[in-house]
Amino acid sequence: MLFKRFLCLLVLLPFIGQAQAFETRASAAWVYDMATQTVLMDKNADTPLPPASMSKLMTLNMLFEALRDGRVTMDTEFNVSTRAKEMGGSTMFLNERDRPTARDLLHGIIINSGNDACVVVAEGLAGTEEAFARQMTERAVALGMTNSQFANASGWPDPMQRMSMRDLGILARRLIEEFPEYYPIFSETEFNYADRAAANRHNRNPLLKLGGGADGLKTGHTTEAGYGLVGSAKQGDRRVIFVITGLTSEKERAEEADRMMNWAFRQFVLKTVVKAGTRLAEADVWLGATKTIGLVAAQDVSMLVPALVQDGVKAEVSYTGPLKAPLAAGAEVGHLVITVQGLPERRIPLLTEMAVEPGGVMQRLQQAALVLYTRLRNDAEPTG
Repeated sequence: MLFKRFLCLLVLLPFIGQAQAFETRASAAWVYDMATQTVLMDKNADTPLPPASMSKLMTLNMLFEALRDGRVTMDTEFNVSTRAKEMGGSTMFLNERDRPTARDLLHGIIINSGNDACVVVAEGLAGTEEAFARQMTERAVALGMTNSQFANASGWPDPMQRMSMRDLGILARRLIEEFPEYYPIFSETEFNYADRAAANRHNRNPLLKLGGGADGLKTGHTTEAGYGLVGSAKQGDRRVIFVITGLTSEKERAEEADRMMNWAFRQFVLKTVVKAGTRLAEADVWLGATKTIGLVAAQDVSMLVPALVQDGVKAEVSYTGPLKAPLAAGAEVGHLVITVQGLPERRIPLLTEMAVEPGGVMQRLQQAALVLYTRLRNDAEPTG
């Protein structure tokens, strides 16, 4: 039998409620809080769209993985093909005589948004850009990016080059968590390879100039895609990732990204609502040495709650009972389910507070007799 017992957690959270929805001018967007793994906003987030230079994040992931695996080092030199040199759009102004290192290319892709640098990496790691694009697509699928496919390494317009905003956010989270040794490059503001890129030396990320904890990741723009940004910012114990696309100008992109970042931090508060080991309920025990057992939280529970309006938080304990002895201490037997208006529910494992041994013969007979008596009485009651 499934038991659900409702708890009141509002006393722990006196100033919470439903957050004000964020209305964005972007055609698609995704906002994610890393501390609590909470999606704060989703607008067309699973629609495959032209990613422009934001897809360079996948090229960077492939190079980061090659560095981690030891296939290349930061000092490994790469050849520059004529194809790479002749790439249009934003470049780091490479030519066939250059031998840029992996370090140079990382800076050239992140800061200069170099299309030429992306082709150099693709050819250096896979032989051809076409082979590299196939590897990018396969790797994206393996990483759970189900709405992404690649035709090139740079985001150059192509009907087969598509990513969803959620996939870009998943990728941003991976780069932040898995490659902390390289992530600081995203916050660097200038790079000028061989003193050639003076006109293109500045990082295009508009949030780096505004403070607020912004430290990454990548802008993008083509006529088809509009203006987009994969951004991240850290304030206190929270880090937020936000992805937008389809804006009409650099100015609108900068304004929208700033508004979205401020909304994510100011509309939600990170609260510890339950401490690990806190008894949240008692469950009945069948044929045990004790009739009941405490259920405790398996871990500290921190979650985002809206910061303005009261009301809107519900919690319940859910378990299938009665629990049958013997029971080990710390056995997972149920869940604490916490629901906040406008946010996904959180399910926290509940554990037995102590061990329960089987009851003695007399205890077992008494419980069996009580169950039999209850059933007989229920059967004898008139109905209708």
